[in-house]
Amino acid sequence: SLLYPYGPDQGDETNPKHDDGTSEAIALSVPFTFYGKTYQTAFVNNNGVISFDEPIRQYTPDPFPLVDGHPFVAPYWADVDNVLGGDIFYRQTTDPVLLEDISQDITQYFPKNPFTPTWALVVTWDHVAYYGSTSEKGNTFQAVLTTDSKMFYIIFNYWDIQWTTGAASDGDAETGLGGTPAHVGFNSGDDTNFYNIPGSQTDAIINITTSSNVKVPGRWVFRVDDFQVTGVDPPQLNNDCWL
Repeated sequence: SLLYPYGPDQGDETNPKHDDGTSEAIALSVPFTFYGKTYQTAFVNNNGVISFDEPIRQYTPDPFPLVDGHPFVAPYWADVDNVLGGDIFYRQTTDPVLLEDISQDITQYFPKNPFTPTWALVVTWDHVAYYGSTSEKGNTFQAVLTTDSKMFYIIFNYWDIQWTTGAASDGDAETGLGGTPAHVGFNSGDDTNFYNIPGSQTDAIINITTSSNVKVPGRWVFRVDDFQVTGVDPPQLNNDCWL
């Protein structure tokens, strides 16, 4: 499977069933460096965002760079409502089997920088519904933060994306489409540095399960300590990006 193992049997924590909710503050057992700044606290926010230092409850995505100075990672920033359906799981792990899988994957994509991680934060949105939904549609996607304490990577995995927009973001309650679609990318918090995955905040983002920057449909991988874009030449959408 594209997704790394997740769920209660993996020891995952589960976010509360609460619209626009968030996890408790997660004290990172290994500090994480993002755009040159190191953070020791993260939040898993229901609306498809992993933030540093403080939670993010905003449900309609804004374009990056954000002016409010919040550093965060957006695997799929949109108006998730896990009260209506789905679960949000997370765990910090040093499991050697998982870390070996991550090591093999990242070293394959970045062969010039062999990578042996010592820690990962695995966050999974499992068949989550959208706000105002009158359908059974759900999105399943995952973000992994991982490091060997020298290099810092983030992996986005998209398994099943059925909707782009909640009803309060002008989306259609039956289809989960239209309005202001989901945003995928990275905001450094410094008003200058950011990255938007092609298709963000357009109807095309529903096709992210077929796109990649590492030639694995549905997977995007970035080195984020000193942020580096790999395999993508925005704004053109070449065949390597959108299959």
